[in-house]
Amino acid sequence: MDKDRIEGAATNMGGKIKEGAGKITGDEKLRSEGLADQIKGKVQNTVGAVKDALKGH
Repeated sequence: MDKDRIEGAATNMGGKIKEGAGKITGDEKLRSEGLADQIKGKVQNTVGAVKDALKGH
């Protein structure tokens, strides 16, 4: 498994936590940062998946 996939998953999880905290506290900036982190994590995970696929060929 590529390190990008691991880091992407961690970034995504951190984003979910930030988003949840922002919703609970009413902090729209924190919620938005959480959503952005989730997108970043998903992109990074996809990059890792592509790298893994290329290694297999």
